[in-house]
Amino acid sequence: MAQPAFEEIADTFEFLDDWEDRYRHVIDLGRAMDPLEDAFRVPATKVDGCASQVWIMPEIDGAGEGAVFRFRGDSDAMIVRGLIAVLHALYSGLSVRDVLAVDAGGELARLGLNDHLSAQRSNGLRAMIERIRLLAAETAAAG
Repeated sequence: MAQPAFEEIADTFEFLDDWEDRYRHVIDLGRAMDPLEDAFRVPATKVDGCASQVWIMPEIDGAGEGAVFRFRGDSDAMIVRGLIAVLHALYSGLSVRDVLAVDAGGELARLGLNDHLSAQRSNGLRAMIERIRLLAAETAAAG
């Protein structure tokens, strides 16, 4: 079910034995993302439940369950920015129906993130996933 971009991240994680190297890779993924413009860093796009500031800006093409889900995101913390990039690889380009079907916990477990993130970061990651699922569910219901 995972997108090719996420599979590429999973393959890279298999190649990188050391968690520090994986951590650096996540940060590099975040650095490679375009920053979110200040105009989109508003309360409506802010994700609650994250220790860092996080914004997720949906870009949905179409309506209903078949609408294509894309998003842009940003954070004031580099590792969180990298986690946004990982979620982007996992979800972006799927239909909202497929976004809701993704087993994010299972897919992210393949990367070993739950074993190496602080409790605060894990809670923030769950909050980002919930926001993405909520945006997809709202789009599916509005169709």
